[in-house]
Amino acid sequence: MSYPTVSEIVEGSPASIAGLSVGDELISICGVLPSDVIEYQQLVDESDIDLTVRRGGLEWEVTIEKAPGAPLGLRLDSSIFDRVQTCDNHCEFCFIYQLPPGMRKTLYLKDDDYRLSFLYGNFTTLTRFTELDLARVVDEKLGPLYVSIHSTDPGVRSAMLRNIRGATSLRWLRALLDHGVEVHGQIVLCPTLNGGDVFERTLAEIVARYPDMQSVGIVPLGLSRFNQESQLRVHSREEAAAAIEATTYWQGIALVELGRRMFFASDELYLQAEIAVPPSDEYEGFPQHENGIGMARSFYDELRDLEKGAGGGDPTPTGRFHDLAAAPAEGYRAPRVTSVPTGSAGDEGPVAILTGEYGAAVLEPVLDRLEVLTGRSLRLLTVKNRFFGGNVAVTGLMVGEDIKAVLAGDSLPVSSYLLPDVALSGDRFLDEMSIGDVAGVATAPLLAVPNSVAGLVAGARR
Repeated sequence: MSYPTVSEIVEGSPASIAGLSVGDELISICGVLPSDVIEYQQLVDESDIDLTVRRGGLEWEVTIEKAPGAPLGLRLDSSIFDRVQTCDNHCEFCFIYQLPPGMRKTLYLKDDDYRLSFLYGNFTTLTRFTELDLARVVDEKLGPLYVSIHSTDPGVRSAMLRNIRGATSLRWLRALLDHGVEVHGQIVLCPTLNGGDVFERTLAEIVARYPDMQSVGIVPLGLSRFNQESQLRVHSREEAAAAIEATTYWQGIALVELGRRMFFASDELYLQAEIAVPPSDEYEGFPQHENGIGMARSFYDELRDLEKGAGGGDPTPTGRFHDLAAAPAEGYRAPRVTSVPTGSAGDEGPVAILTGEYGAAVLEPVLDRLEVLTGRSLRLLTVKNRFFGGNVAVTGLMVGEDIKAVLAGDSLPVSSYLLPDVALSGDRFLDEMSIGDVAGVATAPLLAVPNSVAGLVAGARR
């Protein structure tokens, strides 16, 4: 058990006035050591807060008076203070098993914790879920939650998870829904494991057995060059198209039976199948935008809106961490670099947009429209992901090593380089290379910009 540790203090807040500082440990709050930031928030929502604080090995008591529900004015360095519920599945398609050695330890952590599902939209298989967990979720109304389904066939699901509890753990999904908890699901589609007829049966059984689920995202298997599972392979173009066809068919069934489409195929499947993404109304509010479902369409919608002079913007981030003042923005939600070391001054060439292979496929058809909007000449600089290899082609998994190699080999005229900040956590890429290291080889300023049309436009105009 660790103690909640202060990582940020809001100047002039009750916490600041009481003398709390960054690095302070909160030993107890109103006599309780909370297990997570959810319980912490409930405790500090009271009017008078009694804290036991430790700093430099010394402890003292402090009482903070404030209005009920008013924020204390601090942020914590972690969202879970007891032990994170780790995943005891051994899914052969799990991307963590396909990571190269030597990366930072947090990337190898497999969680199956419903609290992280609530806070950050992480998907849980429910194989470690318990009656006590259900009671807390229901009592504290911890929703929405995000559940990995993969297959409704007990044998197939158990085999995919390599865990006998995978055959029965969807009973918790039914229990959550019976208690009115909002749940969104996911199917990682593997051609050799749960595709074809198994996939169709899964969609049919979800409509029949779990009609109160809010959405189900279908995402294709991702394979890196470090994959050790011989039976895994990526979708062919025809298989991706067949998966989209099945998803569209069952969307229609769900629309008739339930009044909503429920099922949504990921952008990757459309790109693999070389099929245009659907119009925005077919995404029904983009409930799984951060799962790579509807990102291309929302980008095109934002472009259209900005062309008309209207404001644009992405859907609300997944997870409830943004509703809890003390919760840190972890992982890819962590604050990104706001000032970037620039390379040498560029010439009068075009602005170059660094992007992954999938990003290039989305941007290329509208590059001329982006040029009109920015008033600048643009070109795409596609970064092939050699670090992970396989079929990894999303912009968010670009690493410094690959970007640096592309920049070093770029000899065309350029005035500046734009890097979508989705590839960064703070100022670091997944391979731990800093953006400063990458910028050092650029022949023009390198700017990290928000992964949106507005971000690209603002960056191109700088």
